[in-house]
Formats: sequence, C-alpha cells, structure tokens
Amino acid sequence: MAFFAKRFGFNKTQPSDVVESPALAAGDSGSDTNHSIEKHDEKHGTKATGTETELEANRVLKRLMRKHRWDPNLPSDTLEDIDTARHARDIQGELNLVDALTENSPYPEVRAAVRNYDEDVPANTVRAWVIGLFITTIGSALNMLFSMRAPSLIITSLVAQLVAYPFGWAWHRVMPDRQFGSGRFKFNLNPGPFNMKEHTVIVIMANCTFGGGAAYSTDTILAMRAFYGQNFGWGWEILFTLSTQMIGYGIAGLLRKFLVWPAAMIWPYDLVNTSLFYALHDHSKTDPTKTHGWGISRYRYFFYVFLGAFVWYWFPGYIAQFLSVFAFVTYIRPNNVILNQLFGGWTGLSLIPITFDWTQVTGYIFSPLIAPWHAIANTLIGMVVFFWITTLGLHYSGHWYAAYLPISDSNSYDNTGNVYNVSRILTPEYTLDLAAYEAYSPLFLSTTFSLTYGLSFAGIASVIVHTALFHSREIYERVKSSKADEEDIHTRMMRKYKDAPNWWYLIILLVMIAISLVTALAYDTHLSWWAFFIAIAISFIWSVPIGMIQAITNIQLGLNVFTEFIIGYMQPGRPLAMMMFKTYGYITMTQALAFIQDLKLGHYMKIPPRTMFAAQTVATIWSCFVQIGVLQWALGTIKDICASDQVNHYSCPNGRVFFNASIIWGLIGPARIFSPGQIYSSLLWFWLVGALFPVVIYFAARMFPKSNIRYLSAPIIFSGTGNLPPATPLNYLSWGIIGFVFNKYIKNKYRGWWMRFNYITSAGLDTGLAISTIVIFLCLNLTKTDAPSWWGNNVQANTMDYLGTAIQKFVDPGQIFGPSKW
Repeated sequence: MAFFAKRFGFNKTQPSDVVESPALAAGDSGSDTNHSIEKHDEKHGTKATGTETELEANRVLKRLMRKHRWDPNLPSDTLEDIDTARHARDIQGELNLVDALTENSPYPEVRAAVRNYDEDVPANTVRAWVIGLFITTIGSALNMLFSMRAPSLIITSLVAQLVAYPFGWAWHRVMPDRQFGSGRFKFNLNPGPFNMKEHTVIVIMANCTFGGGAAYSTDTILAMRAFYGQNFGWGWEILFTLSTQMIGYGIAGLLRKFLVWPAAMIWPYDLVNTSLFYALHDHSKTDPTKTHGWGISRYRYFFYVFLGAFVWYWFPGYIAQFLSVFAFVTYIRPNNVILNQLFGGWTGLSLIPITFDWTQVTGYIFSPLIAPWHAIANTLIGMVVFFWITTLGLHYSGHWYAAYLPISDSNSYDNTGNVYNVSRILTPEYTLDLAAYEAYSPLFLSTTFSLTYGLSFAGIASVIVHTALFHSREIYERVKSSKADEEDIHTRMMRKYKDAPNWWYLIILLVMIAISLVTALAYDTHLSWWAFFIAIAISFIWSVPIGMIQAITNIQLGLNVFTEFIIGYMQPGRPLAMMMFKTYGYITMTQALAFIQDLKLGHYMKIPPRTMFAAQTVATIWSCFVQIGVLQWALGTIKDICASDQVNHYSCPNGRVFFNASIIWGLIGPARIFSPGQIYSSLLWFWLVGALFPVVIYFAARMFPKSNIRYLSAPIIFSGTGNLPPATPLNYLSWGIIGFVFNKYIKNKYRGWWMRFNYITSAGLDTGLAISTIVIFLCLNLTKTDAPSWWGNNVQANTMDYLGTAIQKFVDPGQIFGPSKW
C-alpha cells in the first residue's frame, strides 16, 4: 500500500537547513518514510498497539473522506485511494496514506507553491515596517490620484512585491548592524539578510491598502462632492473611509476558523505571491529529472518571463493595438451590424475569440494560471449557455426591444436609443422628478447587461443553497471544533506562535460599527440606522459562502447588484443612502475577504498572527489618512477636476459611474425596473432558478458519485461571468482557453514542470505587464504622446464593434420605441 503515498507525490520530510526542498521543486515533498506498526502516543506517552494505530488511522481517513467528499480541488483518485485504504485492512498502507495527507498539503497546487516547514527568521523588524509603510504611502497616494483620471491605472501588490525586494536587499547592504532600545522594545537596525517573512509583511501591508486600487469609499465621496455638491467635511470623509475599510477586518478575524485555517481553503491567488517569494529569495537550480528537462532556476525563469511580458505589451498596448482585440471579421466588414455583433470583441459576442494582449485575458478575472480547471470550466459553461446561446436567442427574437439596443455594453439607454440622460429626471435638490420621468423614458439595457442582473439574482440565491447542501456539515464541525483539531500541516506549524485572540477583532468590529453609526446618523445622509444594520448583516452572512467559493476557485461573487436591489426597495429616492448602503453591504464583505486572503498568505508563510494583526491594522488606518489627504489636495488644487473635459483627463470616471448608479438605483429604483408589469420583471424568476439548480446538482452528484457532476458549481455557472459587461466575452473566453492549456493539459501531462513553474509564469506575466503599463502611462500617456498612426492602430477604430454602433434598428426623429406608458 506504499504506492498510495507515491500517488500523491509526497511523503514525510525533515529538511535540515533553510533551502528549498528538492522534492517540493519537483512536485514531491521528501523521500519515503518507513513506519513501524507501533507508533508513539504523544498524548499519553505510551506505545500504541497495531490495532489501536490501525483504528486511529482509519478514523483519520474516515474524517478526511467526510470532510473532502465534495472538495473539487482534491482529485477523485485521491478520494478513491482513501476509500480503498480504509477497507483494505493494511496497517502500513493506512499509515503511509495518513502521513502523506497530513505531513504536507493534499493539494498539488499548494505543494507546488508552499513549503511544508518553517524558517526561524524574524518577521517583525524595523526594516519591514519602514519599507512597508513607505510603499503603503506611495502606493495609496498614487492609486488615489490615478483613480480620478481616465484612463485610470492601478498599482497592484505584485508591483509592490517586486519593488520591495531591491529595497530590502539595499537596506541589508547599507544600514549598520546596530542594536537600539532595550527589553521588549529592543530592535536591530540591520537584522541580517532580507528574508521572506519580512517581505511577506511588506506585501501584506500593500495588499490591504492599495492592492485593489483606491478605497471604494472615495468613489462615494467624489460622487457627493463633485456631482451632488454635498461636502460634509474632511472629518466625515476620514470616519467614512476608516469604518468601511476596517469593519471588514473585524469580520475577517472572526471568520478565520472557517476561511483561513482549513486546508481546503486554498486561496489560489496567494500561491502566486508565495511562488514569487521563493523565486526571489531562493536562486537554487531546478532538478531537470523532475521538471521534464528544465534545469533553469525559478529566479532566472521569472525574470525571463517578466522581461518578455514587459517588452511584448508595447505591441498590443501601443505600437500595434489591433493585436489587443483581434476581431479580424470586423476588419473585413466594419459596417455589417450582424457580423460586428457576433464577432466583435468590444461590444460583440466574440464567436472567434482571439487576443494577443495579456490585459484582455486578465483585466477582469485575474490570471487564468491561478484558478483551478473546474472553476474555469464552470465559468465557461455559464459563458456559453448564457452569453452565447441565451443572448443570441433573446436578442434576435427582439425581446426587451433588443433590436434598438447594442447586444453587449454597460450603458443605460432611453426610448430613443440614446444614453439615458439622468439630468432630465432630477430636481434641483437631486431627488426624482416623477412627472419628468414619466414624460421622458423608462430605462433600457443591452441584452447581456439585462441578463447579468438576472444571473446576479440567481448567483446570490444559489450560493446560499449550494453552501447549505455541500458545506453545511463542514461549517457545523468548524463551529464545534477548535484550531487544534485541524489536520493541516500549515495550521499545526502555526501553533508555535501566539494567536491574535478573537476579542481583538471583535473590538475593532464594534468600534467601527460605532463610528459608522456616527457617520450615517450625525450627518444628513438619509441612511436609517436599521438599514445600516441590514447592510452589515448582509456582508457578514454572505462572507462565509462567498468566501468559501473564492477560497476554492479564486472567483469572487459580487453583492453590488443585490445591495442596490435591497436598498432601492427599502429606501427609494435616497441616492446618498443607496451609495452608503452599497458600500457597507458590499464593500465591507469585499474588504473582509481581502483581509482573509492576506491572513491565509501569512498562514502559508508562517508569519506570527500578532505581527499580521499589527501590520494590517496600522497600514490600513494610515492609508485612509493618506488617501483622503490626496483626495482633498486634488479637489482643492486641480483645476476643473471631475469635469468631463478636464484638460489633463482628471474627469473622475469612477465617481461619475457611482453617481449615475445612485441615480438609477436610488432615484428610479428597482421597483420601476423589475417589479411586475415593468420591462425587466421576468428577470425575477432567476431567484427561483438560482435556488433550485444547486439542489438538482446535489442529488445528481449523490446518484452518480464517481461522475464529473461533483465538479459542477451553480454559483460559478451563474456568477462566474459577473463582470460582463463591462467585461466582454473575449475576456472570459481567452481566459478560459489559456486556463485549459495550463491548468488542464500541462498540469496533467507535464506535472513536474507545472508544479515548478506554473505560478512563477503567472507572476512574471502579471508583473511584466504591470510595469510596462506604468511606463507607458507615465512616459507617453501623461506627456500626450500619440501612438503611431498606421493601419494596425487605426483599423479597429472604424468598426461598428469598436464604436458601439452595431444596432439593428434606429428610431426616426421625434419617435420612440418601447411601451407607451411606464
């Protein structure tokens, strides 16, 4: 039965020094380990007999089988091996299998990117804090400033991870080896070579402050000040930003038992970070016998990929922009409506999806090399079923007056086919002028945009039912259990460090709730106290099911439509209340999951929990002051800021979108869009479809336990394409094709190479693109240097697909389409 351990590609290992295990590099984790039938019982200090050992091993395997029965990331072969071992009555085989499953991660993705041992190096150093807060300050300030410009630019945490390395290396070379302070406050200015734990602390500071762009609350502030003309002062803005950023941290800490400590909560995006840490800090060669002949070190390989990505993006991003969306059919027939709708890559369905631009592949859904194949496959199922088959049927049958509208874009339209003019339905006090609305037009959406709302309803309903059916036992056991019960090797290794107790996080949560109530009630925001608590309840309740989906698949389902829908019915006609409710209900959950993802990164890299707590808390609070400071400076200094024709393009695109959404959902409201008798009322049936479909999958999986039905995920099928539009089918289809190549074909056929280089490839492509984008933005866009004028840069600009004019019917002047009354 020893072959069971070999099938997983790992066995017990005891590294003797701080170098990467050659076994890990090749997809293994050590050499064979012989077990005697007698094992030492650590709890009682006695020898356990063979029978007792067999019973304990059998119990462990049974528990693992029960916990991972519906785990899509655990290969079905592994589950079969567990079941075979339990019934074979082979003590040696059971012990080997238990050892294999508990002395390293049972997931090949994690084994490929995370070491199963801890290095005894400092993490909480003055070097980590100084570099971390410096990068936090610069990154937060630049992202805040760039977010107010069109096109905007986001400096990601991968850029911070790459930039931090030379800073840390230089610190070690330059700073003196001197001791300061005494007792608990003693520190060394140069604590030795820059290590991975310090690097991790720096990256976590960047992640939780500017990794996803500027704080979401700043969009609300811009909408208020620039478009509504309301200014509650910098004090309110600080309190609002602090509370919306930090409530999520309180929730994150309380949910660690469910979303951080279990081995099944992989958080795939963290594996790119860990792989890059190892590549930068470990320059050892690769064993070519374990990687299909590749002997290059990951450090050198990363920089080759990085350089290639940096150079290549100059072509689709500047020199030959037709490579970005290679919709060649539209080049041949630029004015054919149907061909541009079917084959277009900007506002069409991309029936032939071709792109040579990594931004098109990763722009909305991260790298396809990160998500596991089952998540990619479910997303593609939803993409093909809903945004090819269903969209074609709805659009060409004329449903929802589709002939007068684009097939796919994210604008809202009136009954003349023009973009909806919200100023025509506003009173001077920014409330709804009902008579003007009834005289103007109802709201119309493109076919894919309409369908996205229905799929969002289905996704929200399905994630609750899916979690109840597939994960309720696991959640119940986590509620009852303690951290010490976890078999995960990384959780066991974290026991050596003092934990950050739950009451620390609870205090943050309660204090921030108090600040939020002051923010909402002490100012004229129109947000009721009970509505605020409903928003917090939504974010808290959905954090676990949506977090579990993201931890398993790397795909996050959004609550934006759901929160807009709820507040639009609860408190109609209150646009500012809608914006705040959406921020507290949706962004609080998003922030919580971002913090949880960072906690898992610290878990993988063995960062002491109390150091993590301090780093995340201090960096987040500091970044709030930095971002509001930059916002105040920009609004007071930049001439005509947020005007659509601002000379330097500081037109506040995110704030403008937020303003328009607040008008549509806060003033017009969902009752005038989705309620019975309205144009899009049929979309409410998606709530029922979303609730029933997981039930069908669950019972089908139980009836056919060895089939691939167990890999189906209703929430991902419905909401995996949640960014479409403004994302396009081209984005998802190209993402899915590349994901199949790497995470299905290469992973299965060249496992050794995949284990060693897959995540480093992703990191190299992403960082090369990011640095190239920054250079082009700063050196060319800001200096107003035009791209070369030639066929490759001009051909797409003349297509109906690019111009957004691929519409079948137009109304005559003075005429309208749609219902006569609304």
